[in-house]
Amino acid sequence: MSRRRTLGTKKKIALLVSAATVAGGGAFVMASTSNAAPTPKSASESTVCLGLATALGNNQKFIADQRANPDAQSEARIANREAVVAEIERKQEASGCAVGESAQDSQTAQPSQPAQPTQPPVASAQPSQPAEPSQPAESAPAGDVGDGAAASGQQVCNGSTVTLSGEGGAPAASSNQFPAGTKLKVTNLDNDKSTTVEVTSVSGSCALLNNAAFEQVREPGKFLIRRALIEKVG
Repeated sequence: MSRRRTLGTKKKIALLVSAATVAGGGAFVMASTSNAAPTPKSASESTVCLGLATALGNNQKFIADQRANPDAQSEARIANREAVVAEIERKQEASGCAVGESAQDSQTAQPSQPAQPTQPPVASAQPSQPAEPSQPAESAPAGDVGDGAAASGQQVCNGSTVTLSGEGGAPAASSNQFPAGTKLKVTNLDNDKSTTVEVTSVSGSCALLNNAAFEQVREPGKFLIRRALIEKVG
């Protein structure tokens, strides 16, 4: 009888050890699953990621342009923008975005208007009047071409999105269409906030705002302004 009791006790101990091992293994699997890194979001899945990808693409394009057409200041500009690229990639990682994903700034397509049905001509009971002599056509005002020749107060960069350049310092802008010293007013039509800044450097886009200027018009958590009004004011 004592032998049976002894064997029974050993079996119980073995069963308890096995159960503990299985439970520990299950807990390890659960912990490993919960600690798995989430899949980074792409620019097509997140507005935040799209804004950062656009900012990264603009800076990479600027660097490529400077290397293709260097001047005396290109080396310093490239070094500055490479630091900006590193900062944008850090923000991509912190925001859960795919690090290094870039997208060039694009013109937002305007929705096409539906064709209006053709109205049949209405017969007039009045006798036709003699045609008036044609007046000389007046010259049309300068179009919204978005270049440095635009008149002060005129809308420019029509349809462009606006993002940040990643540069520090006082509120300022950079542009590939307006020379340094030009003043631009940028309005975020989604929240009606605006800022007036001076162009201080060259970029790969019509208008890029540095960090301080972008903070004045941004929506919380967003790095891209899809609906922007850009005006040349000086």
